[in-house]
Amino acid sequence: MATSAVREARRPEISLPELRPFAGRGLEPDGDYDGVRFEGLDLSGADGSGATFLDVGMYRCALDEARLGRLRVIDSVLEGVWGVGTQLAGAELRDVELRDARLGGVQLHGARLNRVLVRGGKIDFLNLRQAELTDVTFEGCVLHEPDFSGASLERVAFRDCVLRRAEFHLVRLTDVDLRGVTELELATGVDRLAGAVISPGQLMELAPAFAAQIGVRVEP
Repeated sequence: MATSAVREARRPEISLPELRPFAGRGLEPDGDYDGVRFEGLDLSGADGSGATFLDVGMYRCALDEARLGRLRVIDSVLEGVWGVGTQLAGAELRDVELRDARLGGVQLHGARLNRVLVRGGKIDFLNLRQAELTDVTFEGCVLHEPDFSGASLERVAFRDCVLRRAEFHLVRLTDVDLRGVTELELATGVDRLAGAVISPGQLMELAPAFAAQIGVRVEP
């Protein structure tokens, strides 16, 4: 009986309750936000460090330079958010959907992502150094110069995605499916792809990098 070469990432199953509109003026450090709907708000520069989002919907909100370190996001949906320099170091995202985001320079180093779906949108310079990703799916999105250095990826899938100049230095991969990457470019870490599955076409594209890694010269 044939078995799959890679275990599939489990997807989040989110069923939001009826949400009440957020009535505050901004986020608060260590705040608790349960069953709240954030919509069309400018949260630039807000300080929600250590806060908890449970059953939250966030739609079309600005997050420029928002300070959200150690944020916990559980059973929540973030859609159409945008911003540059959002600080999420050490955050925990569990059963979360991030849809159609436009983000740049997001700091998620040391974060833990479990059952997360990133669908659509574009994220530039995503910092996931030393992060732990388990059951994470990137789908139909563009990741420009993401940094996975030192991160642990288990059951992570990239489907119909663009991955440009990705940093895989010292990354640890288990059941990582790269076959759905339509544009695969690694800046570092071609030697760290053990534990990943790639397509025959991707193997041909990466052949020069593999050859350089082991010191093989390819000449006509």
